[in-house]
Amino acid sequence: MRALKQLVRFGWQQALSCLFPVVIFASLAFTQVVDLPFLPRYDWLLIICLLMQWFMLRSGLETLDELKVITLFHLIGLALEIFKVHMGSWSYPEEGYSKIFGVPLYSGFMYASVASYLCQAWRRLNVGLVHWPPFLVVVPLAAAIYLNFFTHHYWVDVRWWLAGLVIVVFWQSWVIYEVGGIRYRMPLALSFVLIGFFIWIAENIATYFGAWEYPNQTDAWSLVHVGKVSSWLLLVIVSFLIVATLKRVKGED
Repeated sequence: MRALKQLVRFGWQQALSCLFPVVIFASLAFTQVVDLPFLPRYDWLLIICLLMQWFMLRSGLETLDELKVITLFHLIGLALEIFKVHMGSWSYPEEGYSKIFGVPLYSGFMYASVASYLCQAWRRLNVGLVHWPPFLVVVPLAAAIYLNFFTHHYWVDVRWWLAGLVIVVFWQSWVIYEVGGIRYRMPLALSFVLIGFFIWIAENIATYFGAWEYPNQTDAWSLVHVGKVSSWLLLVIVSFLIVATLKRVKGED
């Protein structure tokens, strides 16, 4: 019973940390079913995301530093989206006034929602890191992972080499978190895998509600290839490294 209570507490904290992603999913579902007036769907989604960010900041659910991190992720994600859409990896077929090079601005918030989750969970679970690798190792690794999302279209895809390097670099690293006053720990590499897997599940939900469209989903929705878990895993690592570096700079780790 004690273990079950701890699991429920953990699940509740996770649910609270996912508030921004949940709002995005709910908005995707709602705007697919209900045809809102005056503006195209993509523009309404952008307005909803902006209003949600304003609410979270004003209500204290989000700090100013966390907003800065989320804004950075919005820009990182938007740059990646523009490139991937240009390369034909996926598309946004609907109309919208807030589209740049075929990419609606709301799409950056889907990346920002990952950063929002990490920031929220970090604070709610009182996360700490053990044996965090040196800064001069972490930053080049994160940069290489992000650049590979671009360069693999023109060169060799080295994602599996990078994944192996992640295991080597973080082999001795642990994440410590608190639930109900009890401290737990988990291998950091395992936490990357778990978060990446759940984002893949979220991606299937998002594509089902028409957030974006892969080439194999043009005629009818189909499950996103499980190989995308590796992409999300690597992107989570970039997200985690940026948030962790901010925490270290702020002296909160």
